[in-house]
Amino acid sequence: MNRVILAGLAIVLLRDCDVVSPRPSPGKVSGTWGGDNAALMADDTSAHAHIGCTYGNVHQAIVADASGKFDVPGEHDITAHPVDRGIQHPARYTGTVLGQTMTLTVTLTDTAVTLGPVQLTLGKEPRMGPCPICRVKRVRTNL
Repeated sequence: MNRVILAGLAIVLLRDCDVVSPRPSPGKVSGTWGGDNAALMADDTSAHAHIGCTYGNVHQAIVADASGKFDVPGEHDITAHPVDRGIQHPARYTGTVLGQTMTLTVTLTDTAVTLGPVQLTLGKEPRMGPCPICRVKRVRTNL
């Protein structure tokens, strides 16, 4: 009998701690979300994203619905490197937020270009590849 109670308690704890499956996260998306060669930095009024050696902006809050999905307009520059020609294409930023994980896709609405989907984690430092437009310069000190 005690084992049945303990097993039931373990299942409830796993479910409530998002170990079994993350729950949708409705509401405003904010903070730094990082992944492999991708990043999203969002606040209450806007967001800035990098996927590979491209970048773009959303000029409003990203708000996920009750199922964790979002779809907002923005703009995206796919020719940012090696010479940024400054061409901002209209784009849709779509995705899902489940717990601390976001899946993000950027679709340019004036071309057939789609970037992603990429997976991002809230609070994780983005691991950007060789593209120099996305890197934070590190200062070396000799002690």
